[in-house]
This record gives sequence, C-alpha cells and structure tokens, in this order.
Amino acid sequence: QLELITPFQLYFNPELIFKHFQIWRLITNYLFFGPVGFNFLFNMIFLYRYCRMLEEGSFRGRTADFVFMFLFGGLLMTLFGLFVNLVFLGQAFTIMLVYVWSRRNPYVRMNFFGLLIFQAPFLPWVLMGFSLLLGNSIIVDLLGIAVGHIYFFLEDVFPNQPGGVRLLRTPSVLKAMFDTPEDDPNYNPLPEERPGGFAWGEGQRLGG
Repeated sequence: QLELITPFQLYFNPELIFKHFQIWRLITNYLFFGPVGFNFLFNMIFLYRYCRMLEEGSFRGRTADFVFMFLFGGLLMTLFGLFVNLVFLGQAFTIMLVYVWSRRNPYVRMNFFGLLIFQAPFLPWVLMGFSLLLGNSIIVDLLGIAVGHIYFFLEDVFPNQPGGVRLLRTPSVLKAMFDTPEDDPNYNPLPEERPGGFAWGEGQRLGG
C-alpha cells in the first residue's frame, strides 16, 4: 500500500525461484492478499478467526503440531503451484485452515451472514461459491480444499482405519522448540466452545 515494493516482487514464479534464486517468493506469495478492499478484509477475518479457533481448539497444547500443519500445507501448495497458474497462494492457505476446522467440528451449525444456515463441513464449499459470485477464480479455493483434505485424511482418518498408520509425524526439533509441558490452568474457552456458541458467521454447536 505504501508502494515500497510491488506485487511483482512477491508473486510465485518457479523460474525466478529456481533459476534466479529469488527464494523469498516461496514465502511472500502467501503474504499478499491484494489491495485493501472487501476481498482483503474478508480473507483477513477468516484467516484470523479460523487460525485462532484451530490453535486454541484441536491444537491446544500442541503448538509444534500446529506449526507442522502450516509447513506441510505450505509445502504441498507450493508443489501443486508448480502445475497450476497461480501467483499468490495466501487465499488457498486460508481455505485450508477453514477446511481442517470444519471437518474437525462437523456438528457446528453455521450462519453465513444471516443468509445461509448449514453444517460446518459445507463451509469451504459455500466460501468457494461466494468467491465465484465475486468473480474470482475457484482454482485457488479448490487448491485449499484439496490440501486441507489431504492433511485431514492423513492426520485424522487414515490412522484410525484398520491397518492404518500415522504418516504425518511432527519432527522432534519442532516439539523441542514450540511445545511446553504444562497446560494453562487459567485457560478461558472461546465463545464458540461454550454452550450456546456465538452468532456471527460461524454458528453454534447442536444441543448448545
């Protein structure tokens, strides 16, 4: 916004990364969400909301696993990005977080801006339809859904199948860096984790 740098210095370009060693593009392409406007604010709200709910929900006390999900998702999206024509992957990363949260909270009822009421697992698809209405390409949403599904399957589904094994193991170096042995006795649950849930955009648990 200050025009100190331009999006052309940030976007994902395999040729510039691997032939001209502009390695920073592997990270910066996740950090640009377009100029400040509705689409930018929409992405920021969802990124903050669902990142926080995952961190303080199913990843509570497992910071290393949370970081590992980021690294695994980012690596997989980068590999897929070599084969699809996408220059910024930040929105796909947001959809990945939304997908993982929605599959881990299947009984939460969603109220999307007061227009639609549905179960949480349908949220990524509703967002994709909303993106389509805004005239955006749905390829980025499909990429986020695909990566989120791969992570969810390998982490939550396959290990619980007969003969299944846990293929995703958080490296011990990440556990040493991020995990703390003690739990916080003063933890105050998020509003959506309390009986009754909350009203804006996410919904409430059935029976709450």
